[in-house]
Amino acid sequence: MSTFRLAAAVLLLAAPLAACGGSGDDKLAHNVKKAADNRADQLEQRADDLKDQAEQVRKTGEKRADAIVAADLNTHAMSPEQKAAIVANQAPAVR
Repeated sequence: MSTFRLAAAVLLLAAPLAACGGSGDDKLAHNVKKAADNRADQLEQRADDLKDQAEQVRKTGEKRADAIVAADLNTHAMSPEQKAAIVANQAPAVR
């Protein structure tokens, strides 16, 4: 009889512990991980987009620099403001 009581006591104590595994914490943890993965994917996509933009800026700068050299501009006749505007891409380099 004492073995029966011991087995019953173990079952009663084990039942709440078994329920802990089904309380949804695994699903919540999965959802947190999935949300973090989604945010990381979005950041990586933005980084890729920025890399593409940076490459385009470099190409445009190189083309503008080549156009300035090809036009053989008289930079001695230009004011510092005019030069700064060209460097800042606020004025056309060659007309």
